[in-house]
Amino acid sequence: MRAIRTNTIRSRLSVLFSVLLASLAGLWAIAGLMTSNVLAADDPRPPLAIQFSLDRPIDAAAAPFVMAAAGGLFGAEALAVTINIASGSQDAIARVAAGTSDFALVDINALMRFRDKDKQGGPKIKAVFVLSNKAPYSIIARKSRGVRALTDIEGKNLGVAEGDLSARLWPAVANLNGIKIKSVKQSSISAAVREPMLSAGQIDAVTGFSYLSAINLRDRGVPADDLAVLKFADYGCEAYGFAIVANPALAAAKPEAVKGFVRAVIGGLNLAIRDPAGAAAEVANRMDGGSKDLELERLQSILRDNILTSEVKRNGIGAIDSARFERSIDQVGEDFKFQKRPQASDIFDDQFLPPLNGRLIN
Repeated sequence: MRAIRTNTIRSRLSVLFSVLLASLAGLWAIAGLMTSNVLAADDPRPPLAIQFSLDRPIDAAAAPFVMAAAGGLFGAEALAVTINIASGSQDAIARVAAGTSDFALVDINALMRFRDKDKQGGPKIKAVFVLSNKAPYSIIARKSRGVRALTDIEGKNLGVAEGDLSARLWPAVANLNGIKIKSVKQSSISAAVREPMLSAGQIDAVTGFSYLSAINLRDRGVPADDLAVLKFADYGCEAYGFAIVANPALAAAKPEAVKGFVRAVIGGLNLAIRDPAGAAAEVANRMDGGSKDLELERLQSILRDNILTSEVKRNGIGAIDSARFERSIDQVGEDFKFQKRPQASDIFDDQFLPPLNGRLIN
């Protein structure tokens, strides 16, 4: 009887020991799974390769992107960004439409024209972030040639470079200010000779960007007090300027990548604002024969006149005021006859912007 009881006890202990081992094995398996999950969560995401097009060679206007790259902000968003240079806004937009670029910095008014001209039913490219709250469109004139205010342009010789975006809004600005366009002699010139011709007095004024032509002329030796920089924004032009456009397929498939790109650009802009001299140096280092001092002056002009506007200080960077944007569409339409006038929502998509507290600029 004792033997039977002993065997029974041993049998029961064996079963209990087997159950205990099975339980421990289960616990070890769960612990191992939890550990692997923690390690997986800690593993960095493989970066997504991104092609980004600038619509012109790098200068201080590209500082937010240069600083986002130099500061590791794109990498922090798991993006490996390669910057390429297009031959203008139309080319940059076409690259995004074709999918050879994922993002591009382009003139948002050129985007309106591109979308309207597209008869092939291509991707509906939209802007997802506005960098230039005010377009830099201007007339740059010599005071010594008799041009000090916009109304002085009547009877003068105005040089207009081929493809110049400022010239596209000139009819609207002229109409707003009661200027007879036919009274202004417009001379078509190459962009390469725009500043040299004005510097030499062969023309009285040129259309161009305030932060390009005016600063380039001073660099050529034209005295600052002889230059009149007549910014269209000061004369009723409602246009926004440069904006980031995104490939629609990427935006649909990887919306977090678009949001991350925008966040990195905002971070790069903040770095440029905090240290404009450092940003100018970073830009100049990426230019062929770039001048840190010249790009610093250019960056300060861009920040003051085109980016850090009262609207941005109130509403944050990157968004649009819909009513103002609608008025700007009408102004574009004074020179460009739309097949179908777009609405603001046809051109701009705000769903990738951070909340307001992520867009406020100090």
